[in-house]
Amino acid sequence: MSAAREQMVSQQVRTCDVLDPATLEALREVPRERFVPAAWSAYANAEFAVPLARGKRMLTPLMIGQIVQALAPSPGEQALEVGTGSGYLSACLARLGASVRSLELHADLAAQARTNLAAAQVSNVTVEVADGTLLDENARYDCIVLTGSLPLPDERYQRALKENGRLFLVQGTGVIMQAERIVRVDGAFRSQVLFQTRLEALENAPAPPTFRF
Repeated sequence: MSAAREQMVSQQVRTCDVLDPATLEALREVPRERFVPAAWSAYANAEFAVPLARGKRMLTPLMIGQIVQALAPSPGEQALEVGTGSGYLSACLARLGASVRSLELHADLAAQARTNLAAAQVSNVTVEVADGTLLDENARYDCIVLTGSLPLPDERYQRALKENGRLFLVQGTGVIMQAERIVRVDGAFRSQVLFQTRLEALENAPAPPTFRF
């Protein structure tokens, strides 16, 4: 493991209340530098949203740690990621034993993510070219994560959770949004606000009407 990656984990992620040992170990073991475009390699382990193709950005190391800690995947669980991006988050979830199905709207991003995952020797991730905003499944996944925000609530994602399944999402519009974990317990859904953040909206997600004066 590189000194830069250890510094990322110990000084950037762990100091911000990401304390779960399994999460920290996944961040140590998954080589983030394999998922960063070559032009941005110097920033691979920095607390920085590295640019990707099509105007997208990688989630920062801290947010990756917060998501993985909130979902706490276990070996054998089924995980769904909506918005593959570089594939790095998928790799971290897979490192903890989850079988990951990742949906990416853009074929070029999906192809690059597959290349990144292969370079990092991650085998239990399937990347599909699909629009995750069209999801229509019930009780299929143990973990679900949306890597873009939802301007409006959408209950389809929580309905796709199995019993005791966990969903991580960011909801809202404007400068400050709510990062939430939703857990399915006895058929009901329990929501917990984890922290405040801001994410670009999930592409094609329904949004409030724009008013013009």
